[in-house]
Amino acid sequence: MLGAMAESNLDRLRGLMRVTSQPAITIATAEEVYALNLVRDAAADQGMMCHRWTLTGGLQDAAMEDTGHSDDTQHAERALRKIASDRQPGVYVMLDLGHHIDEVKVARALREALFRANEQAQLIVLIDHERIKAPVLRQYAAEFEIMPPDTEEIERLVRTQLRAHHRHTPIEVDVKRSEWDAMIRNLRGLTRRQIKNIVAEVIRDDQRFDSDDLPRIVARKREYVKADGLLEFIEAPATLDDIGGLKTLKKWLSSRLLTTEAEAEEHGLDSPRGVLMLGVQGAGKSLCAKAISAAWHRPLLRLDPTALYDRFVGSSESRLRAALHQAELMAPIILWIDEIEKGFASMGSGGTDGGLSRRMFGSLLTWMQEHREPVFIVATANDIESLPPELMRKGRFDEIFFVDLPGEEGRRAILEIHLRKRRLDAADFDLEKLIDATDGFSGAEIEQGIIAARHEAFSRREKVTTDTLLGVFAASPPLSVTMAEKVAQLRHWAQGRCVMAD
Repeated sequence: MLGAMAESNLDRLRGLMRVTSQPAITIATAEEVYALNLVRDAAADQGMMCHRWTLTGGLQDAAMEDTGHSDDTQHAERALRKIASDRQPGVYVMLDLGHHIDEVKVARALREALFRANEQAQLIVLIDHERIKAPVLRQYAAEFEIMPPDTEEIERLVRTQLRAHHRHTPIEVDVKRSEWDAMIRNLRGLTRRQIKNIVAEVIRDDQRFDSDDLPRIVARKREYVKADGLLEFIEAPATLDDIGGLKTLKKWLSSRLLTTEAEAEEHGLDSPRGVLMLGVQGAGKSLCAKAISAAWHRPLLRLDPTALYDRFVGSSESRLRAALHQAELMAPIILWIDEIEKGFASMGSGGTDGGLSRRMFGSLLTWMQEHREPVFIVATANDIESLPPELMRKGRFDEIFFVDLPGEEGRRAILEIHLRKRRLDAADFDLEKLIDATDGFSGAEIEQGIIAARHEAFSRREKVTTDTLLGVFAASPPLSVTMAEKVAQLRHWAQGRCVMAD
């Protein structure tokens, strides 16, 4: 498991360097300095000289600071030819070589260096910010993945950063154990540099590290995740009381709450793995994801499958792996896969995308079956006919819910919640008339109706009344009327196949 690694990154790298028969190791990471230090320490432990190459500094002793100037080895081709011709054993670290491999002479020089590396007791380590896709490396290089900091290392990083700051400018630390644990938990999934940056930022303004910094840590983490572009943090209501209807789903969530905690193992229970939400468009499937996040007090991250597809061969699969890997790093979370059917629209189209959708779908199913981190999946779908049959098979999800239009009780709760949000008192309205008028309306349509009535009354400098709302609802027919046949078809299909969410 990612949170409890049996070996440190250094131990794993030492082991790989001892056993690999490949002349090269590739490391794709955003933590270049950390990776370089790992390689340097692993080489020193085995009594091997370590050299570093950069475009600005050429070949230098890795133990020395990058001077920014050297002989003629600044060019990648010359550096690789020198490595091959000098016949000096040791570890040669190449930083950002991936940007130069497309040059014909560089690619040729790399092949020659790799051919001779084993007989010369050399190991070439390529550190880059992303995977190098050169074909030659697929045959001659072993991949090494730098694991993220686990809870113990995160605590150590935070304490080190606090002490370092305190040596220069005294700071006050006032954090309860529960608050400290929450801070550490919210730093999961970030790189070591990001963690250090966040801690430095939150103590810089007031020279304090206390409970007030927790929201700032969460906000800063959201910015980092957003910058990555694969997952998106979604705000969820604080409690289930802010969500109207969905009584069956709420009951199901309450019954599964125990199994999200550590004591589940003591009772022989498995943690729930996910639910599939089908239903009428706009009826509240996204609200269901937010309801789960609110009920279990877990962050909600949204994955848009269509955003994973890239025009470069192999990039789409890499983006999916990266997104799922990031989700595991940030666990425990709720992972909302929105409109999952759109991500695999070509599954049944005869392979018009070269089999990409099928490969992506297969990778997702494998991950859903095998992942061990506490990531609860909420998959939502509008078009049932587009769903691959494999996704509907029992065991993929703990339950399949159908989100229908709200009944009378659900509409009452939705009206009260959204009237309150718009600073209107439900007691001032004839709720029975409004409930009858909104028959066939989704929760989203009821909310938009209240917003429209608020704007209309404000423009006339009048109060919102029951008649104002009735007029708005009457003037805007709901989806259940404009797409009556489609809604009826969905409801017929769901009978006996799904659990009703409300």
